[in-house]
Amino acid sequence: MVAAMAEPLPLPALHASHAGTWLRDGIGGTRGVSKGEAVMAVADTPLLILNAPLVANRLGYPDLSGLDLLELFAFVHPARFAVPTPRGLAHALGIDEPDSDDGVPAFLQRAAGHLLATCESHDWAEREGAWSSLQSLVRLRWPWANILSPHIRKPERAEKWLFARLPEWEESPERGQPANVLIEEAEVEARLERLTGEGSEQREGQRRYSRDVGKVFAPRPRREVPHVLLAQAGTGIGKTLGYLAPASLWAERSGGTVWVSTYTKNLQRQLRQESGRAWPPVRRDGSRPVVVRKGRENYLCLLNLEDALQGGFSGRPAVLAHMLARWAAYSQDGDMIGGDLPGWLGSLFRKRGIAALTDQRGECVYAGCPHYRKCFIEHAARASAQADLVIANHALVMVNAARGRDHAQRPTRVVFDEGHHVFEAADSTFAAALTGAEAIELRHWIVGPEKSHKGRRRGLSARLADVASYDEAGGTAIEAAVEAAQALPADGWLQRLNEGVPAGPVEALLGAVRAVTYARDESGGQEAGYGIETEAAGLDGPVVELAGQAAGALAAIRSPLLRLGGRLEAILADPPDWLDAQGRARIEGARHSLAWRCDLLSAWEALLDRLGGPGDPEFVDWLAVDRNEAREFDIGLHRHWLDPMKPFARVVLEPAHGVMLTSATLKDGAEWDAAIARSGAAHIDSAPMLGEFESPFDYANRAEVLIVTDIRKGDIPALAGAYGRIIEACGGGVLGLFTAIRRMRAVHGRIADRLARSGLPLYAQHVDPIDTGTLVDIFRDDPAASLLGTDALRDGVDVPGHSLRCVVMEQVPWPRPTILHRARRAAGGGSAYDDRLIRARLAQAFGRLIRSRNDAGHFVVLSPAFPSRLLTAFPEGTPVLRLTLEEALQRLANSVFETASHADASAPPFEG
Repeated sequence: MVAAMAEPLPLPALHASHAGTWLRDGIGGTRGVSKGEAVMAVADTPLLILNAPLVANRLGYPDLSGLDLLELFAFVHPARFAVPTPRGLAHALGIDEPDSDDGVPAFLQRAAGHLLATCESHDWAEREGAWSSLQSLVRLRWPWANILSPHIRKPERAEKWLFARLPEWEESPERGQPANVLIEEAEVEARLERLTGEGSEQREGQRRYSRDVGKVFAPRPRREVPHVLLAQAGTGIGKTLGYLAPASLWAERSGGTVWVSTYTKNLQRQLRQESGRAWPPVRRDGSRPVVVRKGRENYLCLLNLEDALQGGFSGRPAVLAHMLARWAAYSQDGDMIGGDLPGWLGSLFRKRGIAALTDQRGECVYAGCPHYRKCFIEHAARASAQADLVIANHALVMVNAARGRDHAQRPTRVVFDEGHHVFEAADSTFAAALTGAEAIELRHWIVGPEKSHKGRRRGLSARLADVASYDEAGGTAIEAAVEAAQALPADGWLQRLNEGVPAGPVEALLGAVRAVTYARDESGGQEAGYGIETEAAGLDGPVVELAGQAAGALAAIRSPLLRLGGRLEAILADPPDWLDAQGRARIEGARHSLAWRCDLLSAWEALLDRLGGPGDPEFVDWLAVDRNEAREFDIGLHRHWLDPMKPFARVVLEPAHGVMLTSATLKDGAEWDAAIARSGAAHIDSAPMLGEFESPFDYANRAEVLIVTDIRKGDIPALAGAYGRIIEACGGGVLGLFTAIRRMRAVHGRIADRLARSGLPLYAQHVDPIDTGTLVDIFRDDPAASLLGTDALRDGVDVPGHSLRCVVMEQVPWPRPTILHRARRAAGGGSAYDDRLIRARLAQAFGRLIRSRNDAGHFVVLSPAFPSRLLTAFPEGTPVLRLTLEEALQRLANSVFETASHADASAPPFEG
């Protein structure tokens, strides 16, 4: 109906791609133009464009601005998904997509007309709040504001302010501990059959898998000895429904909560969708049985948003704040990173406005916030306490287990999907880093804003002013902590180190760390602009003396913080008359924050104390200068566990009752030893259960591994030529994986224009100003597109179907020879340790290729000397051929899978 009454918006429109640039007048007539002419046209008058940062990138004109259709879409349809391309926007609006690049400008006019017509439609679902928001955007001179104004009628009644419209959470009674129940295998199979649907394909592998998962939910035999299952399940087994069947059955019978933990946001989205088969969206009482939980930094902070809306932001960031206020009114859960906020929205506004509106620095004031009862984070936390299923990520599960505010909410039944990433998540969670950036954050948390800093950041004195006035000892502790925190780095610390004038003992130590690291570096990273590092061993006397002074300064901060924590506990134990429920919650929050910052200071002190003596064999310590393209951005000391599964076993496994790690790439070949070691199971007093479930996919007839032997390592022109010809031979649909960003950029720069002129768009991480998730969305949406990327794409991409038909790795993914890797390599068997890592990376990359039973394609490695011992990374039976590039191109062009792929196109998808 809207499409029928929509007239194209008669404004000039511009489209720029790697294939060329096209300009259309307001009343018609599209012509190809040079980049210079396009830049002049943009500078003269606002033009209709799609994705301004991307167009600016293509034109080489960073100051480009105009009437961006993506901004208009985000205003008209907040919290709705659209792939940010002409094709994707057409699909989102339900209108015809352009046939070619030169048809895009006319399409932009039609799409703009359609969106304006939507605003006049009686059935516009997102009308509420639009008029009020638009008035603010008019004052901010948002380019679309005056164009939109005639199309959005003023409501008869004044619209509620966002913060009055958001629902409040309600307190709920504590959920009792789960009942001890036994679920029978027959019951698990019956639940699985119900979830997969009557008449669906019966898969014995999935049924065996589901039965094994059911054993994890049995009552544990003794304290600190959980049931642990390691389950390797090949792609296509149907892992998700396989573990949701026993999980839903146990939650129903016991009244308990199951946590499912993932590593990628893509799997979280998939889990949210699949869980709808086992649970309704809401229970009869209105509560949610399934809740997605993420770290605080993922959610919109309403206090930060209010600050931004009331003058904290200006210019373009202020426009973004109002767009986000529109989104917040319609968002399902306020999740800004991987939720229903379009991933591309933040990139349209260049500066890190999205990050500034989340709680990045742990500065939440909890019940002291006027929006506490409506807080998205508090909504999610309270909902998860009553949920049957909590969908989280590995890092959050570990942090929650280590220092969750409520012991009753700590996860005790956990499924770690993408279990092969648990080791690296634990490695990050249980590490310590005393760096300038980390130390200055602690200073800000204690001291609050200094000098000319704006924003709502408040120090301890402001947060706990009532405590200081009521409790003399508590007030004294706050004053002592603020005074001691002056020893931490302050703003401008990097500049002072460059000038050789550090302020305070910690800055002096960081200056010495910088000097030692540069003096010892032999990596070649200095010249290349990369970060550099050196062992924290054999340091001379002056450095050790500075470390001692810094450790003393840190201890002087920790001592009053510990005293303050004790005073807060005393106030909660014997509360004064003025302490209401909200005040109690605020003090609880402050006590929790104090505890983990005291733990942080203790870890820093332990790291410094060992600098003058022998190293602790449990840890790997080093000094580092972090750099990006030769620009220093942080300096510090680092400590990682040699085996991070030791603290993982103590913090996560021992308190749990049942834990499963599952993945398609959990084990190495036929051996379980490495999988057991990287699961933490070796550190508890019980052997894990082991299960292996082969993929039902026909890899022998649906996939080939092609090892190209005539592309010499380091030959960038030959590498770029190979990628370009492979993409042409496949007609797009290529995922290119690189081990170095510089090589990826060089390859993209050499071939993108030529491919685009052939109708084969090429996108790349770290080149296109688009977030990784959106790049994958674009790739998935267009079968002619190809995508280049690094590690984030090796294991986080789920693109079933014809859009991904070839994966290309530029070389064998050797591990980076860092100090940490060298230590673990020595402890893990030398070259055998490297081989395990490489095989795992190859298996994960190969796993991107075949995602459903209808998929088929080629996995190409451009390596003249690919070791045969690594071939076990690929599924048994997969053909492996060593051949020249010309021979590989012939196989790709005459793909034996092409006919099969189209023949099976009508087959039902492989579900579960």
